Amino acid sequence: MVARPRLRLACVSAAAAGLLIVPVAVTGPAYAAPAATATPPPDPGTDVAARLDAAVRQTMRETGTPGVIVGLWVPGKSSYVRAFGVADTATRAPMTPGLLMRIGSETKTFTVTALLRLVDQGKARLDDPIGRYIDGVPNGDRITLRELAGMRSGLFNYSEDADFNKALDTGPRDPFTPRQLLGYAFTHPVNFPPGARFEYSNTNLILLGLVVEKITGRPLHEVIARDVLEPAGLHHTLFPTGAEFPEPHAHGYTAQTASGKIVDATGWNPSWSWAAGAMVSDLQDLRGWARTLATGTLLTPATQAERLKTTPTGIPGAGYGLGIFDVQGWIGHNGSIPGYESLTVYLPQARATLVVLLNTDVLHDGKEPSAFFGEAVTRIATPDHVYPGHLPSAPKSG
Repeated sequence: MVARPRLRLACVSAAAAGLLIVPVAVTGPAYAAPAATATPPPDPGTDVAARLDAAVRQTMRETGTPGVIVGLWVPGKSSYVRAFGVADTATRAPMTPGLLMRIGSETKTFTVTALLRLVDQGKARLDDPIGRYIDGVPNGDRITLRELAGMRSGLFNYSEDADFNKALDTGPRDPFTPRQLLGYAFTHPVNFPPGARFEYSNTNLILLGLVVEKITGRPLHEVIARDVLEPAGLHHTLFPTGAEFPEPHAHGYTAQTASGKIVDATGWNPSWSWAAGAMVSDLQDLRGWARTLATGTLLTPATQAERLKTTPTGIPGAGYGLGIFDVQGWIGHNGSIPGYESLTVYLPQARATLVVLLNTDVLHDGKEPSAFFGEAVTRIATPDHVYPGHLPSAPKSG
């Protein structure tokens, strides 16, 4: 299958000395020629920026990443915002910070936020069984909305089903409906009793998307647009209803399952991941969303507190709440979908934000390329709190 694992996110935390970042220009050369630069070298005393530039370029070479955008912001300190490499390998158009990108599983943060806003309005309860809203769910009388959002339902992950994988591989531009996706999942027995443990599954989010639609009487993309994106002030983020991908966007590259050949996945239909991974955004919107998500701006304090209660994931230092990770104090999510990977996290103690966007999901040494960039940046910026790029890949998802 072309979809890749989606569990890891940055596990850096606040260093006592703070984050060492400095301003640099936001455009960069094609990654094939890292010695050339479109910007002047950093001023004296800004050696950290030069080290970050060199580390990102080296990581691009090692992972074969066409292009990457990195943003690191800390109030009271200078920002590091850079785009490296190319957005299109055919035309060699440069990657720039304003390009739209597919964000994969970061979509989960928006879907769960939409649900939690309904909880705040008294239209749903976290401990409602899914069977109250959706018929035909295995253990539907026992699995709660809380367990679905926290990845503790025990339901089989449809994106690991062989028939689903075959359908996606042979028709990556074909549309999928939520009910089709659930059909793949429900042919399998449940993996464990509700609440017994953590297991990442896209099936959970498809169900929650349907719950949001059932309660509101509106399509999920409309609910997220009006009830999440608009109040959050996000103007370049959208939930596609098909394969649409507004300009300007970067092209994304993935590996075919059978041949391993690298192909352009830009126009592939993300409907197969729907509420679990179909959304599009850009650097600045994700910068704002990181803080909104981590601080609970759109939710009541009580609901945000419930969201941040985490379950161990099996990844050292990483817990999962309700559609959100907490890794050594960094709160947010990562994402991966054919052609693209993303990482958006916020550290409340330092009010720091890190966003990484790249236009490939091709694994390197069996690991996601976003992990290597996270490690490269944090090893320099927060040397006592380095993103664990060495971690193995996690289960498949959107």
